[in-house]
Amino acid sequence: MTHVAHPFVQRLGINRDWKSRWFTNDKKKYREYIRTDAAIRKLLDKKLRGMAIDAVEIERNETTLRILIKTARPGLVIGRSGEGAQQLKKDVDMLLRTLKLSEKPELKIDIEEVRSIESSAPIVAQMVVEGLEKRMPFRRVLKQTVEKVMANRDVQGVRIIVSGRLGGADMARREELKKGRIPLQTLRADIDFARERANLPYGVIGVKVWIYRGEVFADRAQGESTAGRRSTNA
Repeated sequence: MTHVAHPFVQRLGINRDWKSRWFTNDKKKYREYIRTDAAIRKLLDKKLRGMAIDAVEIERNETTLRILIKTARPGLVIGRSGEGAQQLKKDVDMLLRTLKLSEKPELKIDIEEVRSIESSAPIVAQMVVEGLEKRMPFRRVLKQTVEKVMANRDVQGVRIIVSGRLGGADMARREELKKGRIPLQTLRADIDFARERANLPYGVIGVKVWIYRGEVFADRAQGESTAGRRSTNA
């Protein structure tokens, strides 16, 4: 029986990094950190829905908890005069208080803008969800999204799957649209993956998106960083 693995799992330490970065030998703290990270992600998924969030990364040490939010719409997250970011920090701080942590860390929230939205699988999945929730025909949504993604120079392949009661049909089914290459077995391939849910009156439609952004070579990455340092020093 075949087992489908998440593309990130196979590439951790190769061309992907962990989305929660911390380390502890204390079993009690390990359980506490896992529970805290899961609660923070659940809160942010609810608060930031529809704001084109690419990723939420969490870093921590003994005294500081840093949350990095990558989004294509930083203005919506930050709000007018920073009110949105301040409210978000208050909500997370209130959550940390309700969790009754052994040590309350200093909270920092950073917001980073994502320039190329078509090469981000989570944002593309949210675009598909928005189209489906606006009652647009699912085939038109898939075709327009795939064409928009493939128009980006950084993208070499895209695959989108939607499953559920498509078009309000009585029986659930699955539709797929693919263009370009998606080499899932190549570990050096930079593949972004995301899952989203479209909530419709007649049920939930699942959306899966794979985006292939070319192969990553250590020599090439090192050469690019060296060239960048040279140009900076010049």
